[in-house]
Amino acid sequence: MFGFLKKALKKSVKEISKDEPKGLKKLTTKTLSEKQVEEFFAKNELELLQANIAVEVIDFLKDELKKRVSGKTVRRGEVERFVKNAFKEILLEMLNKEQPDMKKIITNTRKEGRPACFVFMGFNGSGKTTTIAKVAEYLKSQGFRPVLVASDTFRAASIEQIEHHAKKLGLKVVKHKYGADAAAVIFDAMKHAKSKGYDVVLADTAGRVHTDRNLMDELKKIVRVNKPDLKILVIDSLTGNDAVEQAKTFQAAVGIDCVVMTKTDVNEKGGSILSVCYATGKPILFLGTGQGYKDLKKFEPSRFVEELLG
Repeated sequence: MFGFLKKALKKSVKEISKDEPKGLKKLTTKTLSEKQVEEFFAKNELELLQANIAVEVIDFLKDELKKRVSGKTVRRGEVERFVKNAFKEILLEMLNKEQPDMKKIITNTRKEGRPACFVFMGFNGSGKTTTIAKVAEYLKSQGFRPVLVASDTFRAASIEQIEHHAKKLGLKVVKHKYGADAAAVIFDAMKHAKSKGYDVVLADTAGRVHTDRNLMDELKKIVRVNKPDLKILVIDSLTGNDAVEQAKTFQAAVGIDCVVMTKTDVNEKGGSILSVCYATGKPILFLGTGQGYKDLKKFEPSRFVEELLG
């Protein structure tokens, strides 16, 4: 997983740390220069882009690394570790956003006498409906009673798809007919969940594209009417640098609280995780790691960075 990104970042560390010509090797220390950082990024920008790290993130990494290593004098033999640690610090600061606690949110809304409402949004094909099923399985395993909402009333077979997942998981689905007002479907689901003692409503929404103003307006209405406790953006990690534009689109339209990156088990690049987190300033909450309902892994920034740089 993320082989491209691991290779690109490890190369960064080695090249910025490399020694001067033989005549200077007798010195016991080395002073790192801004020029070394600049030269590396100038020479290897394409490789970083191929790992799906967005241009704005590459510029951020370069500027931050220059601040942290330029002019620093380090003992020879310690240079690579010093640069690696600087990279780790930068990545952790980028990724360490406070993650919403689903269990805590549901516990708090229970005390208020109502179910929690989590709305899932994303582009077509992002794996949104499957992610909802995985989150439902996760919450069910934690002792909560979720109800699913077929509020994607736009895409053909979307209702049947979420019903299929619900049947396999033994869960209830609230649905209307195709073409129904999605905000109203979720509103009715909230009333049903409250009357029947469900803990949390997990709402599907129609997949959107940048240019579909009507569906974006529908999403704004969903948020305005139902005031969800969590707005969760689902992004296919394989979409590469387009993931940043997707994230910015939803952030600008309705605001997002967190992100789930799907298909990470088959993603050899991985830079989209850095790019989305940087572009939105929002945390990655889960990684989708397979097709099974239990293939949902909580995102741990420190572990992710350690796997990348060792």
